[in-house]
Amino acid sequence: MQWQNKITELLGVQYPIVQAPMLGVASPEMVVAAAEAGCLGSLPLGDLSATICLEKIRKAKQLTDKPFAVNIFLHEIPKTTPLLEMQYVEARKSLELFAIENDISVDIPIFAAANSNNTQEQLQVVLDEKIPILSFTFGNLDAESITLLKNNNVTLIGTCTSLEEAISLENAGIDAICVQGIEAGGHRGSFLTNDDHFPKIGGFSLLTTIVEKTRTPIIYAGGIYNRKTILAAQTLGAQGFQIGSMLLCSEESELKPFEKERLLHVKQTEIVLTKSFTGKYARGINNEFMRHFENVASILPYPYQNMLTRNFRNAARAKQNAELVNIWAGQSVHNYSFASTKTILSELIGKDANTII
Repeated sequence: MQWQNKITELLGVQYPIVQAPMLGVASPEMVVAAAEAGCLGSLPLGDLSATICLEKIRKAKQLTDKPFAVNIFLHEIPKTTPLLEMQYVEARKSLELFAIENDISVDIPIFAAANSNNTQEQLQVVLDEKIPILSFTFGNLDAESITLLKNNNVTLIGTCTSLEEAISLENAGIDAICVQGIEAGGHRGSFLTNDDHFPKIGGFSLLTTIVEKTRTPIIYAGGIYNRKTILAAQTLGAQGFQIGSMLLCSEESELKPFEKERLLHVKQTEIVLTKSFTGKYARGINNEFMRHFENVASILPYPYQNMLTRNFRNAARAKQNAELVNIWAGQSVHNYSFASTKTILSELIGKDANTII
């Protein structure tokens, strides 16, 4: 079976493998290393300001002349209400007490209305920098933005966690769809349901359903960590394969040494879903912070929970306390490699680089 297919043609890469855009993990150096391996490097920009997005893009450009993708968040900002502000105040008190109990010295921010999405500013950076591929999660682009990007030869990749979301992306004219199985590490990319009722469908079951009901090329994400899992996804209809957890301990990963060390000893039963850190469900290593705040009556919606806990997580990370920081990881626990991203991906592709098996 040949590696070359619609995805390699669409993305202009040698192999249909996408390095997952993991915010806080995927550095510009990782993006470049993935590109050098003949795969698609993906630079995570999340909801960062246009200024920071530009800095990250230009840093990657300084390191390679190969094309790469950027990834942005398209989440909705919850309406500010007196109830939300009251809940924030109570959550702040709880976190301050928890910080004292765990000897974490930190200034927890007071309530402030979240800024509106800066999507249009990010898209302008994508256009100005002539980025060839844009992926996004937590939502879908509006029709006007899709037309503008396509008119400027930008290939679009949307993220879905359900058949309904896949159909929504296809109907909007998105070029490729990343199907995120429940096994995948990090945040769920759901956008047609609220955070408490996101789809909990097994990856391969979801993939099969979407392949049968859509015609858009599919990139599968969730539980891929060797060639057998790639072959399984390919057999079910995927033409591209997103790799995330395999690269967590790589040389270019932005994770700290103590976080990588924790991953080396993780058990599969410790990998759970939580929204305690950011307000959106994400899969990672269960720890004291999760256990404490999952029992709190009300976890704030994203981005307010994320705003609330950010300084605390940074302070806990500075103290190298793995029990108090988010370490995202997928369900497929394996032997994490400290090698370079290029080496890890090249070994995944194998010596016979023309075929999967």
